[in-house]
Amino acid sequence: MKKFLPLIVLLILFSACAPTKPYLQRADPDKALQDAVRKLNKSPGDTGAMSAIPILYNNIQQIHLAKIESYKKGSNLGRWDNIIAEYERLQDAYDDIINSSAAFALITPVNYNTEILETKQAAAGDYYDLAQHTLNYQGRANAKAAYNYFKKANWYSPNYKDSRAMMQQVYESAVVNVLINPVQDNSYFYNNGWGNYGYNYSNQYFQQKLISDLQSLASSNFYAARFYSDEGLRQENMQPDWVVDLRLSSLQIPPPASYNYRRNASAQVQAGKDTTGKQLYQTVYATINITRYSFTARVLLDVMINDVVNHKQINYRSFDADYNWQEERASYTGDSRALSNTDWAIINNRNYEAPRKEEVLQELYRKLYPQVKNNIANAVEW
Repeated sequence: MKKFLPLIVLLILFSACAPTKPYLQRADPDKALQDAVRKLNKSPGDTGAMSAIPILYNNIQQIHLAKIESYKKGSNLGRWDNIIAEYERLQDAYDDIINSSAAFALITPVNYNTEILETKQAAAGDYYDLAQHTLNYQGRANAKAAYNYFKKANWYSPNYKDSRAMMQQVYESAVVNVLINPVQDNSYFYNNGWGNYGYNYSNQYFQQKLISDLQSLASSNFYAARFYSDEGLRQENMQPDWVVDLRLSSLQIPPPASYNYRRNASAQVQAGKDTTGKQLYQTVYATINITRYSFTARVLLDVMINDVVNHKQINYRSFDADYNWQEERASYTGDSRALSNTDWAIINNRNYEAPRKEEVLQELYRKLYPQVKNNIANAVEW
């Protein structure tokens, strides 16, 4: 790096102190240098920019090189990101000056590309060594850590040593075969044989949809997990590593309650004409007697995820959902001309039927499903 400036530059530094203040007094010398170079490109004779650029570049070097030396004294792996960031700031300053003929005439900047590449290689080496060391320990958590260390080494230096192959190897070794069982109903209604028509289909459907959606999610997000039913595992002649049990611990579907109320309706209707031919109107009235049938169903589903190989619980959570249903029937007294189309729809509603249990369950499952799926996905997330 040139430390001796041309005489003309020295003269500028001493004679143009005031014009340099807008640049030198700023808190961010990197941004100040960019602005000074930009100004000099537009106005090559700008004395403030000309005098500020050498000082700013010298300050930038001192600041970032001092930070680099400080970070190098540390031992944590995060220091590599900090060191690289500082070198990249220095390289940005180099690029700003080298791409400006006016600025390059004032100072010859230092190219730090070599230092950046060497630092990335050193960082890749540290992460690779840590990944190899972590592989000495058992457990999916350690495998996941090793995978991320290999991934970091590969990020610093693409395919550093055999980091990509090791990532794949570690991933495959950590894949868990997850058995998702059908929903087990331990609720009051099931134990008392209440309306079980079509019920097994609902439980099986919930299970099969989870398997299908989670397998798709795992493939697209690179989760180290594969999902099966009991039959699927038998076909593959495999044993599960994790088991997901779904237990319907509470299901409340009360009989519809009725509530009677009434409201009045009125309307203006034609009543003939007067002697001059002007249309006459009269107000007609009706009373609508309404019976509202309604209930609120509630469900509580327990989700248990267990590592059956290492005999430990991975996750246990309970999820709840509500389903509100209502229907109205009505009769009326008074003048039918006072009734609106909405009124007639309720009055003509003679064939209402409360939903069956399986229909209510489908609605409850629809609300529970995203919560359960996300919970399992979070448990296996790689």
